Amino acid sequence: MIGRLRGVVDSYGEDWVILDVNGVGYEVTCPARTMLGLPRVGETATLSVETHLRDDRIRLFGFASDAERAWFRLLQTVQGVGAKVALAVVGTLSPQDLANAVALGDKGQVARSPGVGQKVAGRIVTELKDRMPALVRLGAPLDGIAFPDTAQPLTGAAADAVSALTNLGYAQGQAAAAIAAAAQKAGEGARAEELIRLGLKELAR
Repeated sequence: MIGRLRGVVDSYGEDWVILDVNGVGYEVTCPARTMLGLPRVGETATLSVETHLRDDRIRLFGFASDAERAWFRLLQTVQGVGAKVALAVVGTLSPQDLANAVALGDKGQVARSPGVGQKVAGRIVTELKDRMPALVRLGAPLDGIAFPDTAQPLTGAAADAVSALTNLGYAQGQAAAAIAAAAQKAGEGARAEELIRLGLKELAR
């Protein structure tokens, strides 16, 4: 199985790139975020690769990092999520933003992905919230992801707190991570005002 490719970019398509590796051209399907980060034709690129074997056909999926590939694999363990949907999610949300959305139960963030409705997004955040810590313990390289060890669903207070921090100019991912950590410290029943105060402390670190 192919796990990584390093080669010269030969050509591009809408969602694929051909990498020339020692004279062999590998067609690799990539999420949108990975495609945007690839170098120009003639330059060298390295991709983390997931190999799928289907009906005597080999299909390669390429990612900018091992973290993106790990999420691509994990997403497909959710009922009704195949490679197409997983690729759309990874192509829309960074590993950090995706982890924060799952930790907070924020299906709205996941539903931003093309072709992902609220029902599928709900299953993703519900089924994966208990698997992220396990994924990290197994050594999946999810560097930079910020979420509490015990994932908590998005409550009205937490949603209000995230909204307040984004209104102050913080990025959605930063705000969600800070409130996730704040919710863990404050415990159940914390009010939005308390979460905002603790969240600002997290962001000031």
